[in-house]
Order: sequence, then structure tokens, then C-alpha cells
Amino acid sequence: MKKEVPQFIKEYENRDHLLYEAIVKVSETAFAGEALDHKTKLLIALALDAVLGTDHGVTSLARQIRAAGGTDAEINEALRVAYYVAGMNTLVCGNAAFEDK
Repeated sequence: MKKEVPQFIKEYENRDHLLYEAIVKVSETAFAGEALDHKTKLLIALALDAVLGTDHGVTSLARQIRAAGGTDAEINEALRVAYYVAGMNTLVCGNAAFEDK
């Protein structure tokens, strides 16, 4: 399934066509393959955008997930996993506060 690129990427189509084509190719490659279904790939992208603080991306991806048959429960589970994984770095780095004790 071909993935629509975000508007901020489309803005490069005329300004830097070579870069635009490269980004589109990466997007198509990322969403190609059959090992993971399209909805799962969108859930992964949503989780990553949430970790990166890209709220516009989260909004757009949630819309795409629902259009692909995804549920709020699936979105919640993806966000739980993202929070768990992203939060681990806080605990790992926080251990440095006690290294000299």
C-alpha cells in the first residue's frame, strides 16, 4: 500500500526535487513488505511520533489508523509500549545519581 507523504515533505517537491524523491522512496520502503500489516506499521509510526513529541503526526496517524480499521484500544496499547520503552532511559540515566554512593 502506498503511503501518502505529509504536507511538510510535499513542500520539498518543487524546492528540492532530488531530496523529495529520496524521502518518498524511503517512505515507500518503510511501508513496503508483508511481514507487518499496514495498520501495525502506522501504530509503530504513531508511537514514535508520540515519543518525539510530534503531535500533528500523532493526530494524522491516528486518523489513518482508524481508517485502516484500527481501534482506540490498539492506539492506547501502542502508546503504552512507547511510554514504557521511552521512559526506560530516565531510569537508566537516573542510576548515575547513585554511582558514587
